[in-house]
Amino acid sequence: MYNMDFTTIVVIAANILVSLKGFNDSSFFERYKFNISAIRSGQKERMLTSGFLHVDWAHLFFNMFTLYFFAPVLIAWVGSGKFLVVYFISLLAGSLLAMFFHKNEPYYSAVGASGAVTGVLYAAILLQPNMQLGIMFIPIPLPAYVFGIGYLLYSIYGMKSRIGNIGHTAHFGGAVGGYVTTLFFLPELLVEEPLMVGLLALPIVVLFAMEKLGKI
Repeated sequence: MYNMDFTTIVVIAANILVSLKGFNDSSFFERYKFNISAIRSGQKERMLTSGFLHVDWAHLFFNMFTLYFFAPVLIAWVGSGKFLVVYFISLLAGSLLAMFFHKNEPYYSAVGASGAVTGVLYAAILLQPNMQLGIMFIPIPLPAYVFGIGYLLYSIYGMKSRIGNIGHTAHFGGAVGGYVTTLFFLPELLVEEPLMVGLLALPIVVLFAMEKLGKI
């Protein structure tokens, strides 16, 4: 049987309990979701609380299922305490990037642990870039680093084209948070795996170059 770290169980339980409250109490959901206007008026806690709310069971399940598989990779490298740091910094990084890119959209709203989970996923990819990931609709497993780079490039496309009801900006911000925090904890990766560190940084460079040039 798969043995989950207690910290992962606590994070998943917190997401389930807060999401359940949101499913059954619309005023609670509205009060604590990510909303540009409310955050700018002083309700900064929404940048954190929104990461524990989900729109439905499918949204919650997908995020927790992803966390279930990739949290152990990160914990094996940095331990439970630093895993939590990566998780929360990724969550906040997702919210901060959403604030930056949607600052002129007062009604922009979002919920979900996707930013935090994407941060854990990208951190795991940085640590084990050659693990094989099976992706739906793709018949052969992909190296994790190929998936990670492709996913962030797709997120840039999603941010630019505004496709789907998906928080692409929070996903990307979470990945940046996970990437940077992991390098802070394990700076030796810069020396031991410079090529992979550089490759995984490429989408981040592309995004901010596009923003600087006014292309997104």
